[in-house]
Amino acid sequence: MSRIRQHVRGTRHTATAGVAAATATLLAVTLSPAAHADARPTRATAVENAASALLAHAATLGLTSAQDAGVRDVIVDGNGTQHVRYDRTYHGLPVLGGDFVVHLAADGGYRGADRATRQAVSLPSLTPRVSGPKAAGLAVNALRAANLGEALKQIKARPELVVDALHGSPKLAWRTNAVGRDSLGNPVARTVLTDARTGAQIDAWDSIETATGDGTSLYSGTVPLETTQSGSSYQLKDPTRGNTFTGDAEGKTDLCFFGICFSRAPATLFTDADNHWGTGTTADRASAAVDAQYGTNETWDYYKNIHGRNGIAGDGKGSYNRVHYGNKYNNAFWDDSCFCMTYGDGDGTTFGPLVALDVAGHEMSHGVTSKTAALTYSGESGGLNEATSDILGTMVEWYANNSSDTGDYLIGEKIVKPGFGKAALRFMDKPSKDGSSADYWSSSVGNLDVHYSSGVANHFAYLLAEGSGAKTINGVSYDSPTYNGSTVTGIGRDKVGKIWYRALTVYMTSSTNYKGARTATLNAAKDLYGAGSTEYNAVAAAWSAVNVS
Repeated sequence: MSRIRQHVRGTRHTATAGVAAATATLLAVTLSPAAHADARPTRATAVENAASALLAHAATLGLTSAQDAGVRDVIVDGNGTQHVRYDRTYHGLPVLGGDFVVHLAADGGYRGADRATRQAVSLPSLTPRVSGPKAAGLAVNALRAANLGEALKQIKARPELVVDALHGSPKLAWRTNAVGRDSLGNPVARTVLTDARTGAQIDAWDSIETATGDGTSLYSGTVPLETTQSGSSYQLKDPTRGNTFTGDAEGKTDLCFFGICFSRAPATLFTDADNHWGTGTTADRASAAVDAQYGTNETWDYYKNIHGRNGIAGDGKGSYNRVHYGNKYNNAFWDDSCFCMTYGDGDGTTFGPLVALDVAGHEMSHGVTSKTAALTYSGESGGLNEATSDILGTMVEWYANNSSDTGDYLIGEKIVKPGFGKAALRFMDKPSKDGSSADYWSSSVGNLDVHYSSGVANHFAYLLAEGSGAKTINGVSYDSPTYNGSTVTGIGRDKVGKIWYRALTVYMTSSTNYKGARTATLNAAKDLYGAGSTEYNAVAAAWSAVNVS
């Protein structure tokens, strides 16, 4: 349920093979207080070390004089080990599947790299046979086909020339974002990848990712809120968490095309006279705002206190929430372009307001993914993208330890209404209980909708946390099977969250599939607990139990 941008905009560092790297322009941010002269490297130092490694190991990384590499993310471990993630361009064109992570020792020495693909990126020509307008028309057709029965309006499409290295041999392609509005005025969007030589569709995915879908909240009871006093009133704005705030979209929607917004739904800041917000009912518009702000707070605290990540982007800056978006909008989404979280009210029959705690954690975790591995939102990597948000969103719910919304392994159980027909959106112990999700990996799992192919990783995470078989946890009954008939012993959800987060931020890339996720999580478990440890062996066993080897 988020708009995922494949490339992070902002200050970037460029290193071209064979050419000295330009002087770094990012501010040097000390990641821990300097208590000794040998304090761990700063972010800027890690970038400089990585730039040197790119020059020395260009051939290993597949870099040529025709390519550039721009920094997307930097992680410096407590022991000084550094991990710098890059996006790749070829003659200035973005390379889908060209991303890679450089791993460095504490002294800056090169230790290795993880690449999304290892194919050499070289094209005989950068001149497309299929025109941009033709690609745009094909994308519009694909958007209509994905929304059959809807009278779409205000449709626009913008093609961008890219190099596709994700789907076989690298080829010139058009990546086209097609956007429009449905009959209720709510946004629809689809990204279509078209072969620029033949006009054949290579891939397509939804650009709006759906997960359908002191204050008194709708779902989490009475919760503490940090607010800002302004004169004689209070603002629902948290100065302790990067000035995150919640505003009222007033039933309106955005009018945006290709990242350019001609108008946006408002985010009119909620204010209150006595600093006691909401009534716990939908009759008070502030009640949903309490849930949204609380979800933001808990997600912020989870990432900071458990993983050391200061904000969604890791830069200490707060996001903001918009509630009451659209007309009976059965959706919620994270949008990188506004760095904001947006919630619909639901139609009241299928869904209620989509502001539950695990939904907030899910959607904001899409923001973390977009700033790190940027898992492509189709195929197996798309399933892993969705599963990442389910897994880490679930960890947020457990972390909050809220008696009105206790931790569980159900996704969206608070927002579903009787018209939905199931107790939750998804079930991690046995994903197929939703009628569509996959319990185990198969060669065809990548053909499923990403919300259903995510089942394999969700099942893995549950087994790794709690183990197989029947049990009751927090009053919820679970019975998790295994593909190979094995008995899996869990290691606890806290360790699962740490392993998955490290795998996401250090080892996964845009093209990671289920086999790659197994490798990434094993590497993470080795880093955290040691090769051959109980945790490492449990990761291997849990993947085998969902048929990933």
